[in-house]
Amino acid sequence: MTFQATPAGWAATLAAIGALIAFDLWQSIRNPHAVGLREAAGWSLFYIAVALLFGVAFSLIAGWSLGAQYFAGYIVERSLSIDNLFVFVIIMTTFAVPVAQQPRLLMTGIVGALALRAVFIALGAALLDAFSFTYLLFGMGLTVTAVQLFRHRDQDPSVEDNVVVAAARRRGLSPMLLALVAIATTDVVFALDSIPAVFGITQHAYIVFAANAFALLGLRPLYFLVSGLLDRLVYLSTGLAVILAFIGVKLVLHFLHLHAHGVPEISTGLSLAVIAVVLAITTIASLLAVRRDPRRRAHSGSLRASPERVE
Repeated sequence: MTFQATPAGWAATLAAIGALIAFDLWQSIRNPHAVGLREAAGWSLFYIAVALLFGVAFSLIAGWSLGAQYFAGYIVERSLSIDNLFVFVIIMTTFAVPVAQQPRLLMTGIVGALALRAVFIALGAALLDAFSFTYLLFGMGLTVTAVQLFRHRDQDPSVEDNVVVAAARRRGLSPMLLALVAIATTDVVFALDSIPAVFGITQHAYIVFAANAFALLGLRPLYFLVSGLLDRLVYLSTGLAVILAFIGVKLVLHFLHLHAHGVPEISTGLSLAVIAVVLAITTIASLLAVRRDPRRRAHSGSLRASPERVE
């Protein structure tokens, strides 16, 4: 089924996403406070329900084949977002951001990430339409990212390696502003990873944007919900490396298929199944490993246990 988002469809989607972002931002500003587990769980479920309802409505309008592409893209982006939250935990801890101020800082980072991804989506869609070898470049880039992620799976990302943060520190910026700079610059890195990944699922710019937007919308409550669980997901980086490598191969095969129709392609249904199975195995294996040996928890637990202010 051919689908083309109309200007009215784009406007309605942007209005809905903008309203949800404004509501979440208003909540974080009007009452800064430490978000409890029950509150975080409730809002996380709310945003997941909104994303699922959108997917069902979209599937009824555009067809379930394109709906499957949206759900696969949403799962990939949500999974990458959880890994990104680990970096946010390290940034918040490194710069000793007060718990009550973390929701506002998170919302700033989320809005920035959404704006950056909108730009990258437009550029990526234009490149894919104009140059077929972009599929090959995206595929090879994701494969390299997967290898690097697997090689450094047991290492915590270091804020000290951020050149922009180092320059800001030399100018004497406050820890709060340094944390904002760190989140803003890492948003760029996240976008460079996530946009090629979702383009490996679908080439529809509307679906790519919607999957990214709804995956990002619930990050603020999700941060507080999973920050205490991230140290238990010891194999998360390994699982994400496998997913990124799989999507990289999918993009390379699609490029080859465009030039030689005998080359097989990986279907959306198979992609969705592989992503779901890898995430399930990653989660179960992580929980079992930590249960057998609590010392195998990720290093983020020790970071959160003893935050030190960085001047």
